Amino acid sequence: MQITKNKVVSIHYTLKNDAGLVIDSSEGAEPLVYLHGAQNIIPGLEQALEGKVADDALKVSIEAVDAYGEYNKELTQVVAAGMFEGVETLEEGMEFQAETEQGVQVIRIVNVDGDNITIDGNHPLAGERLHFDVNITEVRDATEDELSHGHVHGDDCCH
Repeated sequence: MQITKNKVVSIHYTLKNDAGLVIDSSEGAEPLVYLHGAQNIIPGLEQALEGKVADDALKVSIEAVDAYGEYNKELTQVVAAGMFEGVETLEEGMEFQAETEQGVQVIRIVNVDGDNITIDGNHPLAGERLHFDVNITEVRDATEDELSHGHVHGDDCCH
């Protein structure tokens, strides 16, 4: 069965950056399972997997624009520590959800300088070319529930 829209796809993968550093991998874990065509994975990888079948293996490089987007300097700003009500200690790397005009967005603290907190709304991999080694383990039809919800239902799904 080929990977096309509305198929449930299981893959094992290793993700590296341009320097060859492993950023993420499913090695030693369960495969990543996603609903193809439902924007559950980055667009460039989804496009590269289109038409492939179980047991196919591929190496693919995805440019930033087809991954997590280009880095946008406008998503970095300095805010007052008081913006983080109820948080006693603010540290680099902490992540929060913020309500924006575009909906809920994850922001990350990238610098703490007294009461001046530098936040970044870019994905941590924005601006990066990504390199995937992928092994496709299974392709199946999605269930009606999976199609209506737009994602795969696993053992831990609680709709």
